[in-house]
Amino acid sequence: MTNTLESFTPTPEEVQRFHERGFMGPFKVYEEDEMRRLWKRERLRLMDRNGAVYSDDSAQAGNTNIANYDRHLDSTFLADHICHPRIVDRVASILGPNVLCWRSEFFPKYPGDEGTDWHQADTFSFASGKPQIVWPPEHKEWGGTLTVWTAFTPATEETACLQFIPGTHGHWRMNYDESKGMAYQPDKINESEKDGVNRGFYGYDYRQLQKDPDWRPPEEKAVSMVMRPGEAIMFWSTLMHASKPHSALDQEMRLGFAGRYVPTYVDIYPDTDDIDEYGGVISLQDWGAVLVSGKDEYTHNRKRDRTTKGHVFPVR
Repeated sequence: MTNTLESFTPTPEEVQRFHERGFMGPFKVYEEDEMRRLWKRERLRLMDRNGAVYSDDSAQAGNTNIANYDRHLDSTFLADHICHPRIVDRVASILGPNVLCWRSEFFPKYPGDEGTDWHQADTFSFASGKPQIVWPPEHKEWGGTLTVWTAFTPATEETACLQFIPGTHGHWRMNYDESKGMAYQPDKINESEKDGVNRGFYGYDYRQLQKDPDWRPPEEKAVSMVMRPGEAIMFWSTLMHASKPHSALDQEMRLGFAGRYVPTYVDIYPDTDDIDEYGGVISLQDWGAVLVSGKDEYTHNRKRDRTTKGHVFPVR
């Protein structure tokens, strides 16, 4: 069991390195055997969606990426995970002491699946055209969100590991205009090739958002994030990132779980009641951000509280 009094705050040198590269890690959250044991148990529990905040009908569960959102709001294991001190101490070292987790997502890649195309996300308006997070002008030094992506299964060069282009983060380095919007074309999934690599974006073509249609990511500078089960990587969403295809047909599914974090002063889902993307629509009626560190003195974001059992409930 992790000693919650132990600090996992990175050194000043590690923080400086993060600011230069835009990512930190991989670092260990769980032992590999522990992660395999936990996931073997939890994947069965997560099949029960009776407590999920987004209904199967509205999210078209099983067919779109949106069905994977925010299971930390009904899963004890995932609720504990987004608050894990090995994660939160690192996040708070970058964002400050007062931090919200505003979204979590599963990212599966099955044998034969395409890689995820190069992209950056600042306001997360790329699918709907409507900002999902907005930093106040006086704090918008970086923009975007801090993502902590944990490998629940092995992520290798052959099983769709993440790729980063170091130093490409920051809202002023955005190569994409998220306000353009993209056309959803599910028939294009696993049918696209980009510069000789089988890549796509869950039914979208992210290159439709390029500010310069002739620009190409400097892939020669890319680094691959090979990770063992239980390891995590923390990065800015504005960092150029992608994933390789899952080309190992004889290997298991690659599964990553991403928690997304912002300071409490960031406005989350402003003037938004529903999310419409990836071919599905979900209502935010039961959604709420979870305070994972410090305190929230602001009133603009709806929140949900955790109990000692790990579940989260609406703040009345």
